[in-house]
Amino acid sequence: MSQLTTSKSITSKPEVIVEKLVYAYSKQEPILREISFNLYAGERVALMGATGSGKSTLLENLIGLKEPTSGKIWIRGTPVETKTLPEIRSYIGFSFQDANDQLFMPTILEDVAFGPRNYGVPAAVAVDKARKLLADFNLEAYANRSVHELSGGQRRLAALATILALEPKILILDEPTNGLDPKWRRNLAEVLINLPVEVMLIASHDLHWLGKITQRALVLSRGQVVIDKDIKLLLQDGESLEAVGLPLDW
Repeated sequence: MSQLTTSKSITSKPEVIVEKLVYAYSKQEPILREISFNLYAGERVALMGATGSGKSTLLENLIGLKEPTSGKIWIRGTPVETKTLPEIRSYIGFSFQDANDQLFMPTILEDVAFGPRNYGVPAAVAVDKARKLLADFNLEAYANRSVHELSGGQRRLAALATILALEPKILILDEPTNGLDPKWRRNLAEVLINLPVEVMLIASHDLHWLGKITQRALVLSRGQVVIDKDIKLLLQDGESLEAVGLPLDW
């Protein structure tokens, strides 16, 4: 499939630059194949693709959990390298697919307050911030409960609150609606749309939800970006979605 590009002209400096990124496990075929794209301030971008297309691998390269085989990534002008990872990760809030990877304190209130406290924010201020975030997600009634007392969807929202407590400039979410029923998906959408982050990148198979949240879609297929397009236009193009393993009605 030939690459499709959005007609929108953006002249501001990109917040994220990915240039000819290749990633492969040792002696295996590359999972990512010379991927290049830019993300700009003010953008909410969907990362789409069938299972195995390389979405999670790409996200892990962006935050330095995996090291590219070749190519370069810059976050807010800083190259992603081993020596720059502390700086890079201070800019980015990253939500894993499994919320349990980010929740480890006795209560979710302590989980959400942990990050700010770890950066020297006074305990009372950190707790106030945590309570507000939990209220934003309608989780205030669960503040003093352990993660094991929450549903899967509630855990996912609590994990996101722990990230937002650190006020990231760039937010990267991997399958954020997994385990959420329609009410919680709507609640999550309302929170995300109003967040004061500079860039949002969301990997998901939830196409209709992405259409409500994001403005632009990057579609991976066989480790390459094959579509870069306004998401509303893409969601009207069932033929292209079918071709990359994303049938719209299923």
